[in-house]
Amino acid sequence: MRVAIAGAGAVGRSVAAELLENGHEVLLIDKDPRAIKAATVPKAEWLLADACELSSLDEAALQRCDVVIASTGDDKANLVIALLAKTEFAVPRTVGRVNHPSNEWLFNEAWGVDIAVSTPRIMSALVEEAVTVGDVVRLFTFQQSEANMVELTLPDDSPFVGSTIAEVPWPADTSLVAVLREGHVHSPDPDATIEAHDELLFVSTTEAEPDIERLLAPSAHH
Repeated sequence: MRVAIAGAGAVGRSVAAELLENGHEVLLIDKDPRAIKAATVPKAEWLLADACELSSLDEAALQRCDVVIASTGDDKANLVIALLAKTEFAVPRTVGRVNHPSNEWLFNEAWGVDIAVSTPRIMSALVEEAVTVGDVVRLFTFQQSEANMVELTLPDDSPFVGSTIAEVPWPADTSLVAVLREGHVHSPDPDATIEAHDELLFVSTTEAEPDIERLLAPSAHH
């Protein structure tokens, strides 16, 4: 997979290093010469250019990229980069970094953003996920499909403790994708049982989230 990352600051370089470690091709783009620190991520390609300029993205051959990550420290720039990547170069997947939570509502399909990554939202979601039982916690949103990755920790009094996955009448527009138990990840085998305090990961629509809560934790959501 070929990935272009606009913004070669600490965030962009860290993401680049991780992607390279996983065997992907990475191009880092930044308009600030001081950010071009090729020795820090030597396996990446580097381009000194303004990623908000169409000519720069053309030079970067963005049409060859599978993913573009707009990770600058400027939300306006990240929106422009995502929009150009999607509309001018037909990049299949765009990821936009949200620096200021008040701007998060802009990071959607209209601006060419498939996935918006907001550090404050992720941190609060992880805190909730760690301490909340019986409530759906939204981890992140797939903008293009209008679906969410959500988590619910099964309470002791759930009517489905000890039931097999096949026995649970899951709500429409909901797919169980994994069960986390005692530090292990389990695939949702229909014959497997779910137990109290299992962390259930779903892909779900926003409308289906209350149905998940009412089904699995009815005492808390009657």
